[in-house]
Amino acid sequence: MMLWGFLVWVLASFAGRSVVSGQGASGLAPKKFLSIPLGKVKPAGWLHDQLVVQTTGLAGHEHEFYDYVAQTDWMGGPSYYSNLEEAGSYWFNGMVPNGILLDDATIQSQVQQFLDYVLDHQDSTGWLGPEVNTTKPRYLWGRYPFFFGAIQMVEANSSLAGRVVPALHRFVSLANTMLHNGQGLEDWTRTRWEDFVMVLQWLYDFHPNGQEDLLIDTMKMLKYTGDPWEDVFNEKYFPQTAVEHLKNPFNVLTWHGVNMAEGLKALPATYRFTHNQSDLDAASKGWDLLFQYHGRPSGIYAADEYLAGLEAVRGTELCLVVETMFSGSFLYQVIGDPKFADRVERIAYNALPATLTGDMWSRQYLQQQNQIASKNMSPNPFPNDGAYSNVFGLEPNYPCCTVNHPQGWPKFISNAFVTAPDQKSLVHVYLGPFSVNTTLANENHVSVAVDTLYPFSDTLTTTIRADKAFTYYVRIPSWVTKGTIAINGGAAKAVSPSNGLHAVSVKAGTTRFTLNLPADITIESRPHGSVAVHRGPLHYAFDIARSQKVLKRNAQQPLAVDLEFDATDAWQYAIDPSTLTFHGSTPSGGSLPSPVFDAGKPPFTITASACPIDWEVAGDTFAASPPTNPACTGAATNITLWPFGATKLRIGEFPTFKA
Repeated sequence: MMLWGFLVWVLASFAGRSVVSGQGASGLAPKKFLSIPLGKVKPAGWLHDQLVVQTTGLAGHEHEFYDYVAQTDWMGGPSYYSNLEEAGSYWFNGMVPNGILLDDATIQSQVQQFLDYVLDHQDSTGWLGPEVNTTKPRYLWGRYPFFFGAIQMVEANSSLAGRVVPALHRFVSLANTMLHNGQGLEDWTRTRWEDFVMVLQWLYDFHPNGQEDLLIDTMKMLKYTGDPWEDVFNEKYFPQTAVEHLKNPFNVLTWHGVNMAEGLKALPATYRFTHNQSDLDAASKGWDLLFQYHGRPSGIYAADEYLAGLEAVRGTELCLVVETMFSGSFLYQVIGDPKFADRVERIAYNALPATLTGDMWSRQYLQQQNQIASKNMSPNPFPNDGAYSNVFGLEPNYPCCTVNHPQGWPKFISNAFVTAPDQKSLVHVYLGPFSVNTTLANENHVSVAVDTLYPFSDTLTTTIRADKAFTYYVRIPSWVTKGTIAINGGAAKAVSPSNGLHAVSVKAGTTRFTLNLPADITIESRPHGSVAVHRGPLHYAFDIARSQKVLKRNAQQPLAVDLEFDATDAWQYAIDPSTLTFHGSTPSGGSLPSPVFDAGKPPFTITASACPIDWEVAGDTFAASPPTNPACTGAATNITLWPFGATKLRIGEFPTFKA
């Protein structure tokens, strides 16, 4: 194995050097859309409140009491949870945009101190991170989230570029040498190389400093010393079932859920320096395969450590939820296919809030589609994770999601708008309430205010003020039926999207338009003849009434608790899909309750005719697979389905019957 590893890096080194000087397209291929610097897009309305809830919850208080942040070795403290050294950098990556988007001076001070400490302690070799002046092994991976955070700080405050950019270039020079010498690599670095490639591409695009060849060479070295995602996502090798009994032909960690989520960025990142359309084709196909064989109605896919197939009882890790959202945003920006944006929006409004308590003080490691209890499970349905994994708590199973989950909402918000490559047009990607203040090409100062309760409303009113005329685009999701737009008080006309985007001609001055984007109830077929229910971006589930028991309470922060939930009402129902009826109301006062993702809070529901059935339980902790064609054991009744993200115990995949 040592000889094989030596040959791999020798060949990679040769390949990396030869491609730079070889024939073919040079430089980086353009993206279909460009991201907008952090702080130019901000949340409004209920989405602003959601970020406030995150900040007043666990994420905003970790710096005060949670050892892996409060005493992180990234700032000279003693605390870390593995030699991967990702705890501090994960936290930094998420809290940078959180602080900027809320104009939160406390968080901004915390991340500034973090940045300053790391840069101040860069050593003479160029190395950055907690390994400086220690004997700890130097692996590349743990730096990548830090780089993402540092880049976002530069975007929000360009005066920081004078410190951050030279430090990054010094590190790149070191990393390039290390890669050519086969150093800094272990299995996690080999799977997550794409994150570093994205950092290098940011430098190439905005701050190359004459180092274009070195940057490209380092990108190639990362790819050639890393796992081959084009093969992992090849249909020939891609697993079509849960993988615990399958042999992975590649590094076993490529079927790891979070690595898969991050690996989704690998091929679009590769395309930018290879210019090969095949990279984009493989990325798009891999995305489709992942959700075809492991997808969830909540928008995400199942991986309770490793890919877990379609069964409703299997788990989905919180880290992979937020990483898939970030990867999907990058895929959309590079490729432009609206399927990526549709899915990211579904994940944000379903899978992400479902795995946190409404107040965001407790989070799960694993969520389930059909989740009838949240407790220390016996027996354990997760073959590679602990029985405590679906408890809502401070750090159930592993601590990584505690420090990594805060990136989810902020990066969803900051990627909600993009520009065309010529920066003459603005594109609204993720629907919701936002405000935008940016400058397009030709010094065209533009402000946008989107007033809506979406996804808890079908109507969005957008007000645009611009110095000069330009074309504004708004995404029309694939689930919209008979959508209309009324501009400046005119008659409503049918939307006419091209590749998912409807164009609005904006004149200098003020333009106001109202979108109405209704959707039909749709039924998704699931295993064992079961079904899942959707309307618009929201997936609907039966919210099981629950009891609550505190299992643990943090000694320093009493709001940080581990919670056991048990069902207190029947949940064993089959539904008649033909009876599904949507109920939408406008909340009193026109504002959503806070937090909105909690029991009984959303203004949208769906009712269904249902009947009680026999449905087996494994131990007292999780439901068996939905029974196929079950017989009713009692009279039919009406049940109410709620948006999935507001449910903490639930049935999201139902057997069916005919009333």
